[in-house]
Amino acid sequence: MRRLGISTIVTLALFLASVTASFAQQKIDVVASFSILGDLVKNVGGDRVNVAILVGPNGDTHVYTPSPQDARKITDAKLVVVNGLGFEGWLPRLVKSAGGQAVIVTASDGIAERDINNKADPHAWQSVINVKGYVSNIREALVAVDPSGAAAYRANTTAYLAKLDTLDAEVRSAVAAIPVARRQVISSHDAFGYLSDEYGIAFVAPQGVSTDSEPSAQDLAKIITQIKTAKIPAVFLENISDPRLMRRIAADTGAKIGGTLYSDSLTAENGDAPTYIDMVRHNIKALTSALN
Repeated sequence: MRRLGISTIVTLALFLASVTASFAQQKIDVVASFSILGDLVKNVGGDRVNVAILVGPNGDTHVYTPSPQDARKITDAKLVVVNGLGFEGWLPRLVKSAGGQAVIVTASDGIAERDINNKADPHAWQSVINVKGYVSNIREALVAVDPSGAAAYRANTTAYLAKLDTLDAEVRSAVAAIPVARRQVISSHDAFGYLSDEYGIAFVAPQGVSTDSEPSAQDLAKIITQIKTAKIPAVFLENISDPRLMRRIAADTGAKIGGTLYSDSLTAENGDAPTYIDMVRHNIKALTSALN
């Protein structure tokens, strides 16, 4: 038998090492329906996942129109993470047209949903407690499609849940400092019901749970009367909504513009809310600044 030379052995060893490394670095392709879910998946998945987001920063999922590129992302994915509760009305058609073998997980499964006029309120992420449920659902879905990463996913989840516990305590402390009579605000659309239920700030919105609805003149008149009667101190803009309506309400009532709240979308990296935790902290800071 011919013996291999040292240089050949070294070359073979390097080749085998590179092949092993390439297999070790292969990541799971995951699609998240919108930016907030994308951030949660990244925190649970860590460096084991590639995350593609369909509705990106400052996008409005309520009125989104999918593209052919979105279908290709789903075709190539191993896991698709959606909010559910009727939030992504366009998604079933997209998944059907995309084909593929991706597992679909609904992040809001197990959440106690709010009902508004016999319609589910999809904005469950506005409660930090609910997002802990989202994160647990994402963890279990990732473990199911990538069992070899189970330990990593569980460790990442434990670390992130601890951050969410800290965040929840921060929100409760901030709201407790607001006088009870001043815990009322106006926002563009009805996206903060779960925050209201969990933390005790009342929100009134001229639009319903979806931004694709337009308030009637009667609705606006009723809200303006309510603001004046209850002396609601602040009106808030949203990053996904046209600000003109809210500016008009502020002008007609004398309520001040309290700033911009982030409801259904994160911002880009250089914005105020590039992550879910940043979003909640920004919103609570804006609310407490306006209401105290």
